[in-house]
Amino acid sequence: MARSKNRIQVILECTEHKTTGQPGMSRYITTKNRKNTTERIELKKYNPVLKKYTVHKEIK
Repeated sequence: MARSKNRIQVILECTEHKTTGQPGMSRYITTKNRKNTTERIELKKYNPVLKKYTVHKEIK
């Protein structure tokens, strides 16, 4: 079966981790439907370096 062309992979990166200056980064890969969600997504995900849940935004 062919895959749907509406689903694309996106990378989510932590917004708080950049401001702390700590080494490393927290990134997650997920999929989104291009037709239903045209804007960039923001999800709360776990950041293992900061050891708490933070907002992760979609990057290019």
